[in-house]
Amino acid sequence: MDQPTLLTALILGIVEGLTEFLPVSSTGHLIVAGSLTGYTGEQAKTFEIVIQAGAILAVCWEFRVKLAAVLRGLFTDRAAQRFAINLVVAFLPAGVLGLAFNKAIKAHLFAPIPVACAFIVGAFVIIWAERRQRARPEVVRVASVDAMSWTDALKIGFAQSLALIPGTSRSGATIIGGMLFGLSRVAATEFSFYLAIPTLFAATGYSLWKDATLLSAQSLPAFGVGFAAAFLSAFACVRWLIRYVAHHDFLPFAWYRIVFGAVILGTAYTGLVRWD
Repeated sequence: MDQPTLLTALILGIVEGLTEFLPVSSTGHLIVAGSLTGYTGEQAKTFEIVIQAGAILAVCWEFRVKLAAVLRGLFTDRAAQRFAINLVVAFLPAGVLGLAFNKAIKAHLFAPIPVACAFIVGAFVIIWAERRQRARPEVVRVASVDAMSWTDALKIGFAQSLALIPGTSRSGATIIGGMLFGLSRVAATEFSFYLAIPTLFAATGYSLWKDATLLSAQSLPAFGVGFAAAFLSAFACVRWLIRYVAHHDFLPFAWYRIVFGAVILGTAYTGLVRWD
């Protein structure tokens, strides 16, 4: 499919919004959904990155009060300065490694089978991290985002770099990485939201600059539909996840990842679905 239909764009936008901030990999879901709808290729990869901006705008809106306070205090407030520095430090590893390996990753790993394998491996990491924090509650030493140090941010930044592998999950890598490095589940989840802002905007801007020739006036309506669908569904998902992490763990998402990955591998092995 050279151009996405409006229905395909709507479906992919909803998939992006619902999965971007959950530890289940939005890129992995989009690759699978794109394969099922027949929308694959270089333009599809650009479409997937562009609609991420819709999802991240939902985070900007949800946390607009906090972000505005940080911007106002950049030159006067130590807490705001520390928060901004932590975001920059955490962004750098994925930014540098993404520029270095983006082409190789797109060429070899943007396919359903590698995604399924990453889904399953990531699930067992989530299970291990949750059981570790439950068995050793003393490992939690950072209760809020404002209590993080720049070294905490750097560690989470390297954890986020693992999400360059499709199917790993950017939010999953940052949340679980944060928990392993001593953040509470709530603090790790909240920082994952904030870190998504520079990360996804940078990825979108780079993709638009690099692959502008793949866009055309004919594709703009579909891109607009996908962008709007991602914004609305992500907004609902962020609101829900904030309430969820206050009282629940991420084990259900781990089991979902295992089932999802097993279904892809099973259907590929039996020939029931021909994954592109």
